[in-house]
Order: sequence, then C-alpha cells, then structure tokens
Amino acid sequence: MRLLKTILVAAFAIFIAIPAWALTDRQVKEAVEDELDEALGKDNRPGGAAVVVRIDGRTLFFNFGTATRGKVITSDTLFNLASLGKTFDTTLLSMAVLQGELALDDTVGKYVTELQGVGDVSNIRLDHLVSYTSGLSLPQDHPPWPDVFYDLPKFMQYLKTWKIPEDHELGKTHVYSHAAYMLLHIVLERRFGMPYAELLKEKLLDPLGMPSTSLPPHRNAMAQLPPELLRRVVQNHDENGRRVGRPGNVQSFYHWPGTGQMFSSARDLGTFLAAQLGEVSEPAELPEAVKLAQTPIAATPNFQQALAWEIRKGALTVIDKNGALDNTSSYIGIAPDRRIGLVIMTNRGDQYVAKVGRRTMLRLGLPADIALKELEALERRDE
Repeated sequence: MRLLKTILVAAFAIFIAIPAWALTDRQVKEAVEDELDEALGKDNRPGGAAVVVRIDGRTLFFNFGTATRGKVITSDTLFNLASLGKTFDTTLLSMAVLQGELALDDTVGKYVTELQGVGDVSNIRLDHLVSYTSGLSLPQDHPPWPDVFYDLPKFMQYLKTWKIPEDHELGKTHVYSHAAYMLLHIVLERRFGMPYAELLKEKLLDPLGMPSTSLPPHRNAMAQLPPELLRRVVQNHDENGRRVGRPGNVQSFYHWPGTGQMFSSARDLGTFLAAQLGEVSEPAELPEAVKLAQTPIAATPNFQQALAWEIRKGALTVIDKNGALDNTSSYIGIAPDRRIGLVIMTNRGDQYVAKVGRRTMLRLGLPADIALKELEALERRDE
C-alpha cells in the first residue's frame, strides 16, 4: 500500500508539472519564428540569431541568418553574451554560499583587503551588490556612457572615494550597475585565490559540460579566444547592420583579467537552461543554488529583483535577464512552473530581444486565449 501511495504521489507530481496542453516541435518553431521576426532585420543586411528552447525536458534549436560572410549561424556558433554573463556569476556565487564558502550578507571589505575600513564600499553586502541595491554605480553604467576606462588600480581608487548616495535605501533602491559585478569578480577571486575566469570554469562550466563557454581575457577590444573557438565567433553589427570590429569584438570600460564579456553557443546554453530549470543534478548543490539566485530581494514598479535575475509575475511567472550592447543583443528566460526556458542571441546591437523573449515565453507557456490577454498587457506596458 505504501509503495502504491508513493507511485500515485509521484504520478500526480508529474501530472501537475506538465500543462494540460502539449506543444509540438512545429508549434514551438512557429511561435519562435513569429516573434523573432520583429528582431531580425528586413533590410537584407547581414546578421541573424540563434535560439534555444527547453520545454518539457527536450531541447530545440533554431538558427537564422549569417554568422560571418559566407557562413550561416548554427547551434555551435559563438556569441558575445553581454549581461547574460551575470546569471553565471550569481549561479556561481549561490553555489559558494550553499557550500558554506561565504555568505550573502558578507561585506566586500571582508575579502578585499585594500578596501577594508575604507569609505562606504567596505560595508557593501554581497546580496545588495548583485541585486543592484547597494547604491554602487559608475557613470559608465548609464547613458551617455562616457569613455572613461579603468585598470584595476584606477578602479580601486574610485571605490575608495565612493560615497553612497544620501537618499539610497540599502537593499531596496534599485540602481543598475555593471561595476558591481566587476567588484564581485574581485571578491570571489580573493576568496578562492584564483583568477575569476579559472574559478568560473572549474566550479561551473566544466561540471556542467560547457566546453564552448568562457570568459576570455581581452586586449584592444578583442577577446583572446583559442583559434578553434575564435573561428566559430559571429561578426557583430550595430542596429543598422554595419560591422562592429572583427569577430570576437569586446566592449568594456574595465581592463584587467576577469572583465570583458563571456562567449557561448546555443548548444552550451541549452545545458545552462536545463540547469536553471532545476533539471541538472550535478554539482550536487546546483538545484538549490539556482533557486537561491532566483529568490527576490527587492522590487521595482515592473518586476522583482533577484540575484541578477528579474521576476515578472502574471498568468505565467517569467524569470529573465537581457543583455544589450551596440554590437550584440541577448535574452535568457525561464518559467519553472511550466518547465520552459528560452535563450535568444543575435549579432546585431540594440535589438529589443527582451520583448521578443517575453512574448515567446507567454506563447509557449500559456493557452492561446490567456496568452493573448497577457500579450496585450505586455504591449501596453511597453508603450
């Protein structure tokens, strides 16, 4: 009787995890193509997109357009992830927290000796740092993005003199900051005693089996990737289709190892999506780590802020992050309740793929009549 009860409970758990409707691969493809049409240029200029969908335990890949002249985009083509890399940072951080290596309420000064007892930065908590609620922000984090660049000594000097704004509420006031994540990299380097890119590879990328994903050093606006990876990188373009640099172009105000942007493929990100949906059991602490990273800390008028992730509640709760530079646009979103994940990467800058991604998630995760109402509401919010 106990065995029968266990089987029935397990069967019920599977039943409630799977929506009453099941989308075919063709229906998924149609939804992706319909929504992505808005982001793909109709001007016959170069560029394209790679899309990966994780739905009900299966992974689907859709590729559009050109990577470089004479070469089409595939699921193994490499893209600059822009701010999608922050979701790797907070996954790694959350794993370290669950392993007891550090705590979210630890302060920056605990690990960065140069900043101990120096100004306001020393007392910034890690959870505030990665939820954009610490108050730390540089002019380069916001328009008009002044062309001021930092090596590590110059960055440290700025931090020593930084003062928290008088009207800032720690843990509540939301101020976007890429600089906060550069400081997080330094914190983790000091805690574990190894370069951040190596730490990321050893603790997260290698255990997940993501050989095409890395945070390469950069020099002269170029990612220093191994030749076998560099051959697979897209040529980037601006929003009008004009070339931006060479394949491997990096845009960064920060110039020391562990800064710059991550590169990855749709194939690797299919694995990352599965991990973010709690469908990967190794490393052992990973399923709980992704839940921790996706736990809200603060709220804005439009979304709840977790560790890098943004949470938008409605008929379908979507947890997502966008990435945007003038040479690349990207999006990652998950709906854990529906076991759906989506990544979009394009090699054209300033494309609003977050809107495309959220619309696609609604179409994949809701019955058509409910999805239509949610799409209309989303359109009104974007006006």
